[in-house]
Amino acid sequence: MKNWLSLIIGLPTANATARMRAWRALKASGAAVLRDGVYLLPDTSGCLEALSSIERDILSINGTAYLLPIQDPQGERFIPLFDRSEDYTSLSAEIDACRDQLTTDNALASTKQIRKLRKAFAQLTSIDFFPGPARQRVDTALQELESAVSLALSADEPCSHDQPIPALMRQDYQGRIWATRKRPWVDRLASAWLIRRYIDRDARILWLDTPQDCPANALGFDFDGAAFSHVGNRVTFETLQASFALDAPSLGKVAALVHYLDVGGVQPVEAAGVERVLAGLRASILDDDQLLAAASAIFDGLLTAFVHEEKNDE
Repeated sequence: MKNWLSLIIGLPTANATARMRAWRALKASGAAVLRDGVYLLPDTSGCLEALSSIERDILSINGTAYLLPIQDPQGERFIPLFDRSEDYTSLSAEIDACRDQLTTDNALASTKQIRKLRKAFAQLTSIDFFPGPARQRVDTALQELESAVSLALSADEPCSHDQPIPALMRQDYQGRIWATRKRPWVDRLASAWLIRRYIDRDARILWLDTPQDCPANALGFDFDGAAFSHVGNRVTFETLQASFALDAPSLGKVAALVHYLDVGGVQPVEAAGVERVLAGLRASILDDDQLLAAASAIFDGLLTAFVHEEKNDE
């Protein structure tokens, strides 16, 4: 890295609020301190935009600010100034503490803390200009924590099995009883929505105290031994998709969201908001049929939004 940007500033002493605003903006930008009043960032378009904005703000309050390019022939002299290891270590400790305190009783409340941790991680990675192994370790720890919460929210989560998924005809699955575990979380809620919207519009959803209570004439889903459950790296929603050839791109985006919220992986941008809404519904609606109705409205809205995105991209 040979090209850098430096911002040399002088702030008016009389305006404490403006001074604090400038310091906070510099911290948020990830700028390193070369000396008092001299800040440094890599020469990228994003960093140029950030420092230019700070420069304009300081000039608007009658301060002094000079945004200047710097070249480092050695190419690595300034890189240690941007080491984020301590920040990742601190965040990792918070993740570990949340994981250690996690129980089935506080899992729902823990989702709020995890959203804060994920936001803090995103903010840190946005200013981690020279990432090292600590970044991946923290990301992995966060994904494991998110998966642990999903498991705590969904007792008796099914094991995944590698097996072929046969192609099925929707006309053979009409007016059936579909059974899954009670107090559903994301995968079961989304799967029940998928069944009623795309597979069996007259489906009757039966909520089971235990998988062993599943009637012989019912189609079980999302538990071990069910007709439809986790297969390979697919969650139940994705298994149903594959079984009935439901391959619309918009539905695939819903599937990616359900997959992440159930078992982790790549986080869709909508994940935190959807998880928060579904967690609130689950906490406030004790009747599972009413919970499914409310959650179905969320999935309907997501699907419509994804369809509109596809049309706009054409």
